[in-house]
Amino acid sequence: MCAADDRGMTDNTTLTTATDRPGRAGSADIDADVVVETSALTKRYGDRAAVDSVDMTVRRGEIYGFLGPNGAGKTTTLRMILGLIRPTSGSVRVLGRPAGSRESSSCTGALIEGPGFFPYLSGRANLRTLARHRGLSDRCVEEVLARVGLVDRGNDAYKSYSLGMKQRLGVAAALLGDPDLIVLDEPTNGLDPSGMADMRALIVDLATAGHTVILSSHLLGEVQEICDRVGVIANGRLVRESAVSTLLGDAILKVRGTPQDRVVSIASDLAGENGFEIDGDAVLLDLPPDRAPDVVRALVAADVAVSSIGPTERTLEDVFFEMTTTSTPMKGV
Repeated sequence: MCAADDRGMTDNTTLTTATDRPGRAGSADIDADVVVETSALTKRYGDRAAVDSVDMTVRRGEIYGFLGPNGAGKTTTLRMILGLIRPTSGSVRVLGRPAGSRESSSCTGALIEGPGFFPYLSGRANLRTLARHRGLSDRCVEEVLARVGLVDRGNDAYKSYSLGMKQRLGVAAALLGDPDLIVLDEPTNGLDPSGMADMRALIVDLATAGHTVILSSHLLGEVQEICDRVGVIANGRLVRESAVSTLLGDAILKVRGTPQDRVVSIASDLAGENGFEIDGDAVLLDLPPDRAPDVVRALVAADVAVSSIGPTERTLEDVFFEMTTTSTPMKGV
């Protein structure tokens, strides 16, 4: 952990708000299990509700994926969580404190809508400027540069950095001060495949070390791979908040065979009229994979030429598009 002195300086930029910390264990009045909690959180711009009555809970030590189409209210919600803008109504508490308070801001690091640094300073000098403003040592700067793989390029001018390098420097800034809560908005933007894999590994390592991470990303496969729970926002409303495994549900069977009308008939007999779906040249049956032998026997008895059968799972992308085409809020576990 990087130590800070007691000058109590704060940073209200979108890069990071982590400074000296009251301690990861927290005080007696802070719920040890809940890091972020919003209640009927609303932000209006005139007659338009950018965020509408959002109830959201982020638990300690988890990676929480925050998803939604462009313009759904993701960034506005994150800005209210960070205390960068005030809600029209409702409330948000971070680590048991009001969002934007010195106590919550001192334990939070963030990268929102891309990093911003002095272009003619080196990456290392930019981080040292932020660190000294908040009473952090140069050693802390070297630690975060190492975590994002920029030690060798730390003395290069920021303006010479590629988009991916700028993004990694922004994440490094968010890690200054070893914050309890880290909010990352599209952290893999501009990274090559190797850099994206490294960033995912870093995020998992942060959660393993006890940090809580809110990850906003349009890469749904990335979210499915590393997130514990997700919140999906559409038209300013939280339509679902649930564990990833709960959203995806159990594996089902995918069958290809000819003639397809006989496959459909057997699927209806075995899974019920609402228990199957035609997916191109395949038929999806809402049956567990261990029922595959029963399905094959029924298909062969019906003189169906079975070309393939096996388990398949819905992807987070499938679930995301299903949920964002409706506006009815739901709450998961």
